[in-house]
Amino acid sequence: MAADDPTSFVADRSDAGDRDDQRPACSIAATLAVIGDRWTLLILRDVFRGVHRFGQLQEDLGIAKNLLADRLAKLVEREVLEKVPYQSRPLRHEYRLTAKGADLSTALIALMGWGDRWYATGGAPTILVHEDCGTPLEHTVRCPRCTEPVHPGKIKSRPGPGRSST
Repeated sequence: MAADDPTSFVADRSDAGDRDDQRPACSIAATLAVIGDRWTLLILRDVFRGVHRFGQLQEDLGIAKNLLADRLAKLVEREVLEKVPYQSRPLRHEYRLTAKGADLSTALIALMGWGDRWYATGGAPTILVHEDCGTPLEHTVRCPRCTEPVHPGKIKSRPGPGRSST
């Protein structure tokens, strides 16, 4: 399997025991294998904003056509985006989020919020709002049981069902 294949075994040094299974050792590493480069994240940002056609993406991002074609092909192959025909003569496609791709929304919002806090001088360059009422959105981690916000220092981890017991 290729090194960037998210289904291949990925281990960090803290989890690199004698494992012979093919499950990712870390979900973050597996995610980064799919979306972990600058251009891929910016392509996804644009698709979420409604930019769906190759030429529009290329113009908006200022990315080389070969890089854009490569990233789009990988996102389609990994079922994050799908190609949907919008014209038959000549055949042309646009790129739409799959359910798997749409699930990346909260991750991108979290990255955006972090960038707004630590790198946006003079305030956030873009504010995300609820379409129905116009209220700016918040990105918080809450306990589903008590609904209280959970500070990063209060988050603990434990082995999940996908972790190998060997």
